[in-house]
Amino acid sequence: MARVVVLGAGIGGHTAALLLRRQLPGEHQVTVVSPKPTYNWIPSNIWVGVGMLQPEQVVFDLAPVYRRSGIEFRQARAVELWPEGGAEEASPHVVVESTGPDAGARSRVPYDYLVNATGPRLNFGATPGLGPEANSLSVCTHDHAALAGQALQQAIERMRRGEKLTLVVGVGHGLCTCEGAAFEYAFNVEFTLRQAGVRDQARVVFLTNEAELGDFGVGGVHLRRGGYRVHSKTFAESLYAERGIEWITGAHVQKVEPGTVHYETLDGEEHALAFDFAMLLPPFAGQPIKAFGREGADLTAELFAPSGFMRVDADYTPKPFEAWRAADWPKTYQTPRFPNVFAIGIAFAPPHAISQPRKSKRGTPISPAPPRTGMPSAVMAKAVAESIYGMVVMGLPGPTRTASMGEIGASCVASAGSSWLGGSAASMTMFPIVPDYEKYPEFGRDLHFTYGEIGLAGHWIKKILHHMFIYKAKARPGWWLLPE
Repeated sequence: MARVVVLGAGIGGHTAALLLRRQLPGEHQVTVVSPKPTYNWIPSNIWVGVGMLQPEQVVFDLAPVYRRSGIEFRQARAVELWPEGGAEEASPHVVVESTGPDAGARSRVPYDYLVNATGPRLNFGATPGLGPEANSLSVCTHDHAALAGQALQQAIERMRRGEKLTLVVGVGHGLCTCEGAAFEYAFNVEFTLRQAGVRDQARVVFLTNEAELGDFGVGGVHLRRGGYRVHSKTFAESLYAERGIEWITGAHVQKVEPGTVHYETLDGEEHALAFDFAMLLPPFAGQPIKAFGREGADLTAELFAPSGFMRVDADYTPKPFEAWRAADWPKTYQTPRFPNVFAIGIAFAPPHAISQPRKSKRGTPISPAPPRTGMPSAVMAKAVAESIYGMVVMGLPGPTRTASMGEIGASCVASAGSSWLGGSAASMTMFPIVPDYEKYPEFGRDLHFTYGEIGLAGHWIKKILHHMFIYKAKARPGWWLLPE
């Protein structure tokens, strides 16, 4: 019997667990360890954050799904990894700390195969005053999004009384990722203001660490649109201009005070922007898991990068930007020293950014971290689940499935306003995610599979995807037929 333990129940972990349970024969055990009792379809938090959906429409309890699927569920967080076993438990195991009714109690969960899909630690502390417990808002969790939605409605009521307000949306640190989510939220805020009839009372400002709009943490992308080749910078700027949204690029938020965000730009200048409403996404870090050898030697620095993300089969050799290659990126997501340990989604350490690294004239790093969420995370999960199946059932010596971000594509449908008749969404695809200038010398990507468009049809697709992926995540009949 093989024991497979999955850490995390987000898009990557949940997908991996369901696929493993479906593929592996019944005598093998699949266990999920997650600190939260619920699954959150995070892409739809955007709509919760503007009051279009309620939190209960984007979350559901995990225990019934796992019970029905034959998966063991432990509501706990991983705190220690013992990949060689230890004195008290000879098998490789994870020490977990309960977050359920017996909160704080520790126990050991042995494994034969481990999938680290713990996702990000929301590092609000990297910027003084950032976050819902301080002076800004977030949509990273359904609870955060609900608070943002309430605050937005309060702002709308103030504008209806005749006040003119400034609303700031963007990222709260120079090394943030998820610029696409900030982009999406900004347009939903603008749309909601128009729907409420108060758009002329609002100044909407987009604040980003991207050197130019349309970078999205992937270095920008050339798109096929209407028979022409258009760079995402032009595509994005036209959308912002059309909706009357101001933008500030190349910005590192230094601190957020009540009603004021302080930031530095790439030219080294410092600025202060007064606001009445601010949704600023935090930078991500890895979960604080320690690793130990059999005799208790600290292996944390060997298994994890300083950021807390797990090292996998990537090329981590320091290189200048000009020497970066798509081949640097991991293929199997297997850790080098321990072939039974994998890391996917946000949990794996990227070899470097995708966007060109930049610093301000003062030396402050200001450039997006690489995105690793959504569709890519689910595709990684599928590849790792199939590799583990091959190793467990077929006796293969190692993983056979790959999902390098330098070899796979991604689709993104970013809502720009939720309404069946008046809404819209920006639909984009790119292939591959990490540009490969050796294979595609001109643009780094295959323009036959890289395009973008905005319109009402995209919004319908976004709505359909919302219901489809929640159906899939609930493991309803035929869920495995739906693509990642």
